[in-house]
Amino acid sequence: MDDATWSLIRENLWPMLRATVEMTLPLTAISFGIGLAIAVFMALARMSKLWPVQAAARFYISIIRGTPLLLQLFIIFYGLPNLGVVFDPFPAAVIAFSLNVGGYGAEIVRAAILSVAEGQWEASYAVGMSHAQALRLIILPQASRIAVPPLSNTLISLVKDTSLASTITVTELLRTAQDAAAPTFDFFWLYTVAAAYYWVICLILGFGQTRLETRLARHVAR
Repeated sequence: MDDATWSLIRENLWPMLRATVEMTLPLTAISFGIGLAIAVFMALARMSKLWPVQAAARFYISIIRGTPLLLQLFIIFYGLPNLGVVFDPFPAAVIAFSLNVGGYGAEIVRAAILSVAEGQWEASYAVGMSHAQALRLIILPQASRIAVPPLSNTLISLVKDTSLASTITVTELLRTAQDAAAPTFDFFWLYTVAAAYYWVICLILGFGQTRLETRLARHVAR
């Protein structure tokens, strides 16, 4: 590596870090938060005894899981303007990523709820709780512990998937690396630095996942 390449890397360490903090991380956090809310709603809809509600949830999940995330992003940003619906790049990315997380997360949440012992429902009803109270106070807290590992994997995948937002001009980490490398065509090293940033974020999230699992495990009856 020559001095010019070292200089290019040093000059862009801060801009890439700033793009990570100002764009990549907020995009991840907002999309995951909204997506998780969608996931819980869709999981409950999938478990509904009302056929139309269940069918609608199945259709949504099928569409999300059966189409590429990049295509979903393009439809929202490039396709919807043909119907008169226009979003700025960042909100478009949030919408696409949130819907995607909701589709995949719904099955994770549903499986976690179904894995809670049936006796927990029966015990809740026995002490006079309604179905909604049992779900909110007893079932979902237990299901959340079960859902932590797969949902954490979804979050880690989302961090990396935010790089797709560069295709709709969101100036996140990858886009910043691309713009910095374009004048000199020295893509290898700047892409390697970008990869290191993603890797560090995922390592931190993985550590947080382990700590959260350990903390939740303390409240499990032995």
